[in-house]
Formats: sequence, structure tokens, C-alpha cells
Amino acid sequence: MDSGLRIHSLLCAGGRKNSRVQKLVEILQKQGVDMEEVERAALTKACGTDKHQGIAAYTDPLTRKDLTGLLSETPPGERFFLLLDEVTDPHNFGALIRSAAAAGCQAVIYARDRSCQVTPVVEKAAAGTLNCVALCQVTNLSRAIAELKHEGVWVYGLALEGASSIYATDLRGDVALVAGSEGRGIRPGVLKACDGAVKIFMPGRVESLNVSVATGVALFEVVRQRMQRGENRLSNKKSMENG
Repeated sequence: MDSGLRIHSLLCAGGRKNSRVQKLVEILQKQGVDMEEVERAALTKACGTDKHQGIAAYTDPLTRKDLTGLLSETPPGERFFLLLDEVTDPHNFGALIRSAAAAGCQAVIYARDRSCQVTPVVEKAAAGTLNCVALCQVTNLSRAIAELKHEGVWVYGLALEGASSIYATDLRGDVALVAGSEGRGIRPGVLKACDGAVKIFMPGRVESLNVSVATGVALFEVVRQRMQRGENRLSNKKSMENG
């Protein structure tokens, strides 16, 4: 996976004994990346956690987009965003970023306050995808939803009560999904600002899923519908050419 991330230098603490780490170091050094051998305690301090594999990299700082600039860069007809309402668990936040990147979202949009921020735990949970999708911090999520709707983006909140089936909802155009917090879901005011609420079908005896799992299912329903739209367009084009 090419994340577009530029690596400036490496810190390594005993990781060179690992053949996979050694191979990575050799590849990066051939590209002119400097490497410094350090004690494990020093690496832990630099990473802010002891949950590392003996190697760390200094990279370009993480860039964030503002919403207006983001909309100007993404062409109508292809817009696909994920909004997070007070998601505070770093593991969920990282997993949501990874799912959004995998599904082809242009951005993950979240509020500056009462939301998880990017931390080493988030980076690890995102598994190298932080630079594969834009991150957009906003002051007020409801106002961000209003701006998206003004630009022709349909916004749907992922909810359980009073929601339509996501499989019966047309998600083929410009669309944004809103996922709520781990405990209480989407706040009523934020859900009211959306165009509607959707839910995934769960035929089993479990009433709810972890937010990152449920959102992943919903994101790829958008992908499925968009792929179907593309197939239908191709089929119609061939029919016209043969007609």
C-alpha cells in the first residue's frame, strides 16, 4: 500500500535482529533515509507507548483539510464522506479511518471537541492509512452537515430506532454517513440535521455492533451500490452502441 507518506529518518531498538525489520531498514536506507540505533526505553519515550515493534519513523506532519477546501477539491457525483459524532475510543477511531480509506471515502470529518484526536494508538489501529484519507476537523458537526447538504451531499445517520434499511436507500450519488459515539450513538440534534437515518440488517440475536464494525458494513454497502451503478452505466452504453 502506498500511503504517500514521506519518511525522513528511523529509530531502531533491537529490531534489526528481526529479518523483516532488517529488510525494511535496508530498503529505506537505499532510498536515503537515515537510521539511528537507540535503547528500547528511548524508543518507547519517542513513540509515547511501549506497544511498538522496535522501530519507528519520523515522517511529514499529518495534514488536515478544512471542509470548504475539501468540497472544492472533490468533484460532484463522486463525493463520499464519513462523519464521526463524538467517537472517543482511539482503537475505534483508527479502525474507522482504516475502513473509510478502504471504502474510498475522500475524508473523515469529526469535531474538534469531545472527539478522539490522532494519537499513537489511533495511528496503530489505522494500520498505515492516516495519509490515505483526508482528516477534517470542524467546530460544529451539525453546521458541517448543513454545508454538505447545501453542496448536494445526502447525509444519513447510522441509527437503530426510526431508521430505514440501508439496503433500500439509494446511496449511489454524493453521500455522507454519520456514525455516533460508542455509548449513546448519534446525538439527537446531529441526527435531526441529517437527511435521514439508516440501519443495517441483523437477523441474529445480537441487537447492536461495535461502531467500527457497523460503520464498515455500511460503508461497503455504499461501495456495492456504486459498483452496481457503474456496471449499469456500462451495460446501458453497450446497449446503445449495439442498438
